[in-house]
Amino acid sequence: MILLAGLGACGSLPKGGAGKPLAEPERPPLSPPEPEKTDAQSVLARVADFLNRGDFSGALALFDIIDPAEAEAPAIRLLKASVLNSAGKPGEAKTIAEEILAGEPENTEALFVLAAAEAASGREREQRAILERIIKIDPANVEALVDLGNIALGIRSLRTAASYYDRVLKAEPENGEALVGRARVYRYDKNPKSAEQLLNRAVRLYPQWASPRHERARLYRGAGYAQEALADLDAAKALEPDNYWIAVDRGSALIDLGRKPEALEEFTLAISIDPETFIAYVYSAGIKDESGDYEGAEKDYAVLAKLKPEYYFAFEGLGIIKMRNHQWAEARDAFLEAYRQAPAEQGYALLAAMNWMRAGKINDPRQFLEQALRKVERESLDWYMLRLYHDLAGDNDMAIRIDREKNLDHKARMLYYLANYYDIRGNRTLADKYFIQVKELDRRAIPEWRLNEWIIEERNLKAL
Repeated sequence: MILLAGLGACGSLPKGGAGKPLAEPERPPLSPPEPEKTDAQSVLARVADFLNRGDFSGALALFDIIDPAEAEAPAIRLLKASVLNSAGKPGEAKTIAEEILAGEPENTEALFVLAAAEAASGREREQRAILERIIKIDPANVEALVDLGNIALGIRSLRTAASYYDRVLKAEPENGEALVGRARVYRYDKNPKSAEQLLNRAVRLYPQWASPRHERARLYRGAGYAQEALADLDAAKALEPDNYWIAVDRGSALIDLGRKPEALEEFTLAISIDPETFIAYVYSAGIKDESGDYEGAEKDYAVLAKLKPEYYFAFEGLGIIKMRNHQWAEARDAFLEAYRQAPAEQGYALLAAMNWMRAGKINDPRQFLEQALRKVERESLDWYMLRLYHDLAGDNDMAIRIDREKNLDHKARMLYYLANYYDIRGNRTLADKYFIQVKELDRRAIPEWRLNEWIIEERNLKAL
């Protein structure tokens, strides 16, 4: 907000755009507001101090001690509304802005407050309409043009975003937000050279702002320059150590360089910064799972499944670890949920049925299998395997069909399910024979491979 910037509440910003505040020296604790009424100018200086510390409650309390006559000035009320938006109270901010707009319908500061309140409430369409209203009043309003460019970029309307950023850069060639936004459009448009040129300029202009380096790191990583990406992310992290996405991207770059223990530290940091965003758990769970920290991976998969239930790989990972621990009922439930989210993945149906049988009686999943059979192409290998588990007959025919399969991944998967069928039916000799055949096919990319390896290890099976 322009009002906040005017007070110094946002620190040192890139010219014409938002950036990272410069570090400030330590200050003594602020004294509480005085009870007597005070003139606005002296109070607003203290409001800025509270805002720089992120103490929105303290800043809001100061407005109560401003002389009532001065407190009713539109500029003071809009500043309070801006703080209310920052404090997570967009409803109160909206009320103030609308009251001012009722008397001053072309007050662009009030419109900005209203747009910010709509954005904070998740009403992007309304936010965009208000910003467009600002542009009609003031066609050269750089702040509104940048915000509209960011909205367009967020929905991948690249041509529209580019037009807004270009208008800003024509008026203000050094506008930081527009430089970074336009560079991002170039990156999405597969024009890395133009993107790099703009980002190099932004890095030179705003050396204390993390965003240009962060965006350039994404550009470099996408082009396969992981070492260069990491260098930029190191610099960005030094400037903004509590940025969730810098931590996630730095962890990803470290994975590219084969430095997974360091990457895990970065994803752990990201989770500590924002435990409610799911993506860091994906990487953290994967690294822990791969390194043998199954307890840690299980916890991450469980959180991931709660945060992002449509991400069915979380249930797959959880189900696999539950199987390793012989927790058959829990594994069944995980695979049932994975199958519900991804009904085209027949392996989840088979894994759910297999664990269901191990958790209880062999006929327990019969009704579920009847439904699953209706969703599979009839006469396909998956259909025959589901029917085997449903009918509990036809294993010799199934073995012949698997032997004819040319796709080695599919062949290994079906052998694994045939082996488990025999194991559940109590024919361990045939089960072990097929478990060994799965191992000999060496199809490590399929999830069944890991499950099979654990059985081979448990039973100390040797090649025939």
